Amino acid sequence: MVETAESQVGGRIKRLRRQRHLNQADLAQALGISSSYLNLIEHNRRKLTVPLLFSIAGYFGVEPGELVDGDEGRLVGDLMEAFGDDIFADSDVTNLEIRDLAQANPAAARAVLKLYDRYRLATAGTPVPRNEGESEPFHLATDAISDFLQANTNHFPTLEDAAERVRTDIDSAGDSFDAAIRAYLFNVFGLEVRLASLPHGIARQLDPAGRHLLVSDLLPPETANFLLAQHVGQVAAEAESAEIIARSDLPEGDAPMLARNVLSAYFAAALIMPYAPFLKACRDYRYDIERLGRRFGASFEQVCHRMTTLQRKGASGIPLHLVRTDIAGNISKRFSLSGIHIPRHSGACPRWNVYAAFLAPERINVQLSQMPDGQRYFCIARTITKGDYRYNAPRRYLSIGLGCAIHHAKEMIYSDGMDLTSDLQTVPIGVGCRICPRLECGQRAHPPADHRFRLDDNIRPESLYARMS
Repeated sequence: MVETAESQVGGRIKRLRRQRHLNQADLAQALGISSSYLNLIEHNRRKLTVPLLFSIAGYFGVEPGELVDGDEGRLVGDLMEAFGDDIFADSDVTNLEIRDLAQANPAAARAVLKLYDRYRLATAGTPVPRNEGESEPFHLATDAISDFLQANTNHFPTLEDAAERVRTDIDSAGDSFDAAIRAYLFNVFGLEVRLASLPHGIARQLDPAGRHLLVSDLLPPETANFLLAQHVGQVAAEAESAEIIARSDLPEGDAPMLARNVLSAYFAAALIMPYAPFLKACRDYRYDIERLGRRFGASFEQVCHRMTTLQRKGASGIPLHLVRTDIAGNISKRFSLSGIHIPRHSGACPRWNVYAAFLAPERINVQLSQMPDGQRYFCIARTITKGDYRYNAPRRYLSIGLGCAIHHAKEMIYSDGMDLTSDLQTVPIGVGCRICPRLECGQRAHPPADHRFRLDDNIRPESLYARMS
């Protein structure tokens, strides 16, 4: 009899526990579950929830894929979000049926998601390609990139290796990184880096003769260095990036081009913040983002992104989630290793501190949060401002959210002085209003997809959505 991936999970967890000489009570306490529940999981008599899967993987320092194959949990979350749309209001599809679809036929489930993505584009007035060879709409390509990063746990070992090789050469070319990378570009590729007054909106440009790499003189130093490192990634790690893309299932059209840009940015972060020194600094400084930024000459956002890539086998960091949103609630970046589900098709719960951060610009906003399924997370958020140094230049205001499962919270300096077990300090949150069961929430923008209004002319509740059947 051939074991399925589902039936192997319990045995893998038991084997890891015994290798660490842990008893069930110790592991259960670290995970925040009962010993009896862990015993049932190890004997494959209880299905492992996705948040708990990531918690166990994080505790043992392994990739989630080493415990169970597939991405059923994330697929279920995306499907539930899609089926929360009004077009399915009369379909009476249950959560159990959605889970059965994702588990029994994940290919069909992904096809449903793709169809729903196209429906949203069509209803938004965006042209959808119909002929063979036409590019995917840009919106679909960006979703594909998010899925691509999630499928690879945002970790690319060949790019890490390439960045380490190049960093060794750069370090021998000069004392400071900014001077050394300029020397490296000139010595290896014959490119002279120059600051220049570039047209509005252009940050970096290769001159027509291919001899000068022009960088806008309006950029902050950490951004300028990142752009130089990204150009190094484009030319020095071109083969590695091409191989990664070739192995992926990215759709044709814009997605491969976007993937090349994402992978060169990944290389840049690995070059500026080398894996081993950066992981050690994270542990030494307890994930103090601003201190790490000073140490490596990187911005707040660059450090947050780099933290999510620390998934090297046997030397991993905290499994984190990251979300970036603008002031209107549009999510432009999403990635999750903590187990929390970040919406695919809409804005997230307004109770998430990634939105509250806009009320206290450039200050770290800390939150203990709890999802409807009882899973708790420790989250921080801070706003960032993007724009150049010109007088009266337009600014972009964004918020970066970073978080982990609650049992990792003590590893982060931002948890100091907090009672991580306190119910009073915990904020009930959800994924999005359409699939959130918290009827008592006064911040609802929409009713749950499977509920109907129950209004009484004699009573005016504070929130209409709180009185539903």
